Amino acid sequence: MILSIQDAKPFDDYKLQIQFTDGAQKTIDFQPFLNHSQHPAIRAFLQPAKFKSFRIEHGDLVWGDYDLCFPIADLYYNRIDHTISA
Repeated sequence: MILSIQDAKPFDDYKLQIQFTDGAQKTIDFQPFLNHSQHPAIRAFLQPAKFKSFRIEHGDLVWGDYDLCFPIADLYYNRIDHTISA
């Protein structure tokens, strides 16, 4: 079975409740990722309306013209904030 996203709904602020095709449901908080980013195109998604403009396309969660997209495994295991400690 190929894992993909079946459904996603806004949950709270920058959190989404994501339903995967294997039946698992995860709540992912995107705010730490957005806050840690230095790139203005990514930080633009801190605007609530822009963040909530996501869609599911071919089993992937995407924003805009793939301006923001995450690997399925990172969403499934909630590993989207790849900050490096100094």
